[in-house]
Parts: sequence; structure tokens; C-alpha cells
Amino acid sequence: MAGYLRVLEPGPLVTVQDRGRPGWQRIGVTPAGAIDPISFAAANALVGNKLDAAALEFTLIGGLFAAEEGPLRVAIAGAAFPATLDGAALPPLTSLILQPGQKLRIGSAGPGAGGGARGYLAVLGGIDTPPVLGSRSTHVRSGFGGLEGRALKAGDRLPVGAGDLSGPPLKLDPALLPTAPQRMRVLLGPQDDYFTEAGIETFLAGDFTVTTDADRMGYRLAGPVIEHREGFNIVSDGVGIGAIQVPGNGQPIVLLADRQSTGGYPKIAAVISVDLAFLAQRRPGETVKFERIDMSAAQALARERARFLQSLPLLVKPAVILRPSAEELLSQNLIGGVVAG
Repeated sequence: MAGYLRVLEPGPLVTVQDRGRPGWQRIGVTPAGAIDPISFAAANALVGNKLDAAALEFTLIGGLFAAEEGPLRVAIAGAAFPATLDGAALPPLTSLILQPGQKLRIGSAGPGAGGGARGYLAVLGGIDTPPVLGSRSTHVRSGFGGLEGRALKAGDRLPVGAGDLSGPPLKLDPALLPTAPQRMRVLLGPQDDYFTEAGIETFLAGDFTVTTDADRMGYRLAGPVIEHREGFNIVSDGVGIGAIQVPGNGQPIVLLADRQSTGGYPKIAAVISVDLAFLAQRRPGETVKFERIDMSAAQALARERARFLQSLPLLVKPAVILRPSAEELLSQNLIGGVVAG
């Protein structure tokens, strides 16, 4: 073990997350896991972890953190969260060594709409809480995973796995990360036949607003009423991540990582996997629009995203530019243009 990450002042919802625990929904356990897998993987790549190492996820506000019993290499990724080390501003998407006695503060995600909502704090060696069903991810509603199955509070100490602190800090060019599409791409179904043609058109053409009832379980949206064909109840069946339920009020609910395992409202469509990270970064008051694509296109995008994530460790670069030696400088004609003139 490398030491501990101490939580001094947590934001309103800081939890331990990894890639989640797939394979258990058949017994009623949904996977949890990082709600923005792109930013989660980027934070891990910046500290030299495997991309699925457990990290901290925070929403809207990060908090204040410190290292105990040894230095820690840390990195922040996700929305536009300002960060300081003992009051000095830190560059984005760059790892650093957090020494014992220093304080790392992660502030509020960018002012107003458009600043994003989720962020990740990764630590070299990963957060080393006990795994539950093969994952360290916190599922708050079920009360397991992470640290005692709950959001973090002031005074918590998180054990950190061992790692090699040698080498320069790493950085990642934000221009290399995927950008959000203008519309969330969806696959219709599996119960799109429960809606009229006008209802489906309303869903695909309408502007929907993220309400304040938006969390890791799902996003309730407000907008034009989506018309059902006959009723709005079905025999409860399994609910996948990204599924869009439409209850009797005609307002869609997009279900996310901490969703229930089954549901009894018809599902008009599902957001494709590659767009869920962007949806999870939307804040209350922001607009969501949908666009229909077919299965082959969705699968092609998923393969492309998998290739990107596999290449992510190769995209991080040393943040420190090594100074050339005096001999190297003297060997270069640095003022050739002046001499020639």
C-alpha cells in the first residue's frame, strides 16, 4: 500500500467507482461504475494506472483532499473543474505529486450551463477499498461497494495501492478526447410499438430539458409530451443502461449506471453506449435532443470507441520539457538568420 487519500471536505456526491460489476443484473444487482467512462479512463491514464482502476467520481463540486503516510500521484479529468494545490492553480489534464501536508482542492464545475457535471480524481495504484462482487464501485441505494457503500464524508481515509512514483508528470491534450454530438444517438425499442407515430416523431424532433431530478440512477427530462398508443404499463422486464422509459406523463427518463434492474414503463429507445458519457455531463437546465441511428452504425461507433480507449495510454505525454545540455545548445546555430543578415 502506498498510503492514504484523506477526504477533508467532500463535495455533495463523491463516491468510489471503477468500471462497475456487470453480470449480476439477473439477481437484481445493477453494475454502478463510472458514469463517464471516457473521463474516468483519462484520469487513470494520466497517473499510469490500468484504465479500470478504482477512482473517485464527483458531481458539480469536487472537494478538499490530502495525502497521508506518503506522497501520491494524482490526476483530475472530466468537466471544467478548477483545481489548486495549496492555493496555486493547476493545469488541466496533468498529473502531479501530492505530498503529505499539501491540500488539493477541486472546485465547482464551470459556471452556469455548459461547464459539465462529472469529474474523476485518480490516484496511482488505485483506490484500494474491498471489492464487492468483483468491483469496488459504490452503489449508494444498495449500500455496498466503495467505502461502506456510501458517499464519502469529511475525515474518511481511503487506502491506495502501491505504484512507482518515479518519472515526470503526464499530460493529455484535451483536443484528443472525443467531443459530444449535437444530438444523443438512440436505437428505437424495445417497446417503441407502445407509442404512436406522432409520439415517436415528437421524441426525435423535440427539445428536452434536464430537470433537477437527475442523478446516477437516471435523468428525468421535461419537454413535449410523447404520445402512447394504448396505455403506459408493461410487464416489468430488464432495464439496460441508457434505456429511455416514458411513463404516463409522456416525459422521458434516461436510466443510467445506478438504475433499477427491472422496470414496468415502456422503453421508447436507448441511448447508444458511446453517447452516455456526454449525456452524463449534462446539467439541470441544459437541452437534450435525440437522433435515431441503426444497429450497424451503433456497433461501428462502439468498436471505434473501444479502439480509442485501448490507445489512450499512448496519448499521454510527459508534461516536463527536458532542458537541452550546454553542448547541445552550442551545436545549434540558434541565430543563423541574424548572422546571415
